[in-house]
Amino acid sequence: MTDASPTARALMALELLQASPGITAERLADKLGVSDRAARRYVAILREAGIPIESVRGPYGGYSVGRGLRLPPLLFTSAEALGLVMAVLDGHHQAADPTEPVGSALGKIVRALPQPVAAQAELVRRSAAPAPDRAAARPDPGTASALVQACSDRRRVRLVYRSEAGSSFTVEADPWAVVVRHGRWYLLCHSHSAGAVRAYRVDRVGDVEVLAAGFTPPADLDPVAQLEAHLAVGWEYEVDVVVEARLADVARRVPRSLGRLEAAGEAGTRLTASTSNPFWYAQQLAAFPVPYRVVGGAELRDAVRTVGRRMLAATEATEAAEATAGQGA
Repeated sequence: MTDASPTARALMALELLQASPGITAERLADKLGVSDRAARRYVAILREAGIPIESVRGPYGGYSVGRGLRLPPLLFTSAEALGLVMAVLDGHHQAADPTEPVGSALGKIVRALPQPVAAQAELVRRSAAPAPDRAAARPDPGTASALVQACSDRRRVRLVYRSEAGSSFTVEADPWAVVVRHGRWYLLCHSHSAGAVRAYRVDRVGDVEVLAAGFTPPADLDPVAQLEAHLAVGWEYEVDVVVEARLADVARRVPRSLGRLEAAGEAGTRLTASTSNPFWYAQQLAAFPVPYRVVGGAELRDAVRTVGRRMLAATEATEAAEATAGQGA
C-alpha cells in the first residue's frame, strides 16, 4: 500500500471495521499493509476522535463499530476531499454561499472532515473564483430529484412544462432518463401527449405528479446518444450538408447533436438535421477543419453566406489598413 498519513490510515481502518464487523487486529493490519501494533494505534486514533470502537477478546473476538455511531462518518482522504470540492466549484458557482442548497451541503461535508483535511478543502473553497457558466440552467433540486426517482422506479409522470416562448402545458410521459449536457438538464422521455420521443428542459418543468402506471424503457436505450440525436431534429429549418471527408473522420469531430451522418460516396459524408437558428448552425460549420457544401436549406445557405462575408470583411479591413500604412511610409 502507498504511503499515507496516520489520519488517512485511520479512515481506511474505519472503512474496514464498518465493512467487516469482528475483524481481528491481525486481519486489519494485513488489509492496511502495516504491523499489528500500527493497526491497534489506528483504532486508538478513532477512539480518541469519539468513534465507539468495541473489541472482544478471545479466539473469536475482534473489532467492530459500536451502536453509538448513528451516522457513518465521511471517509475522505485529503485528495478525495479536495477533488470533491473542486468538482462542485467547477459545476456549480454558488458553492460558497451557505444559503444555497449546494453551498450548505458542501459546508456540512467540510465541517465533518478531519481538521487538516477540512482546512485544505475550505481554503480551496474560499479562494477559488469560478467564472459562471452563462449557458448553464440548473433546475430546482426537488424537481430533478422527483424526476430521477420516477426514472428509477419506472413510473409515468404528469408534469407542467413552460416552453421557451413562455406558454405552459401539461405533459404525460414515461421518463426514460435525466441527462446533463453542457450545463443543462434534460428529461428524455416518451410523451404520451405527443405520441413521440421528447426531451424537456428540467429547469422549465413545474409541478411533477408521479402516476401509478408503470413503463418499460427501450432495451437498447443509450440516453446520451438518444438525446444528442433528438436535439438535432424537429426544428423548422432544414440542414443538408456534404462534408468532403470520410465518414469515420467526420464522426470523430462532429457532435451527434449537429445531426445525422451517412457516407456520401467513397470520400464524402452527408450531414442532415434541422435547426431553429440557421446563423448559429452556420457558425458551427465555420469551425469545420475540412471543406463542405450546403446542398439543402435555403435559410442555412443564406446564414453561411452572411458568416462568410463577415469573416472576409474582417480580413479585408485589416489588409486595407496595412496597405494604407505602407503607402504613408
